[in-house]
Amino acid sequence: MNGRRLNELWAVNARHALYREDGSWYHHLERFPGALFDRKGYLLFASEGAYRTSRYLRHGIELNVPGGIRSIPGYVRVVP
Repeated sequence: MNGRRLNELWAVNARHALYREDGSWYHHLERFPGALFDRKGYLLFASEGAYRTSRYLRHGIELNVPGGIRSIPGYVRVVP
């Protein structure tokens, strides 16, 4: 599975979609709206500003998400 496929399958309509099974580590989003996917859902960022200023994300060389994306308000659970 990958972000592009889930983006299409779940009709999220993100311009950039990234997938990580556990939702805790990603490359950086480069186009917006952008979405981070895990095996059960996704988190959509409407703008680069929302992504860059999220207090739940740790921007470094790569993106770290302590607790995974499902711990962030706005996470959309698709798979029960």
